[in-house]
Amino acid sequence: MEVKATAKTLRIPPRKARLVLDLIRGKDVEEAAAILRFTPNFAADATAKVLKSAIANAVNNNGLDESKLYVKECYANEGVVLKRFMPRAKGSASAIHKRTSHITVVVSERA
Repeated sequence: MEVKATAKTLRIPPRKARLVLDLIRGKDVEEAAAILRFTPNFAADATAKVLKSAIANAVNNNGLDESKLYVKECYANEGVVLKRFMPRAKGSASAIHKRTSHITVVVSERA
């Protein structure tokens, strides 16, 4: 049985979030939490909250054993893009895209 948790519309570009998610994919939840705790990145803090939520969902809603859980999947999808404009020379403007992401963590029990 797999259990997931998702955080939507986080102000982190998906490309930067994926760098952090690659560190914890396939690891036990205790090891993944330790990696995220010592990763100096804003995406690591957000991912740690999603991982904690996924563990809580697995233990409280599905009755799984926390000591057997591992990160089965984790991914960051593109969220909405906030479009802003910066004034440039000769009355023109250039676009600034502030990207957001949806981070999903899936945990499962090891057999």
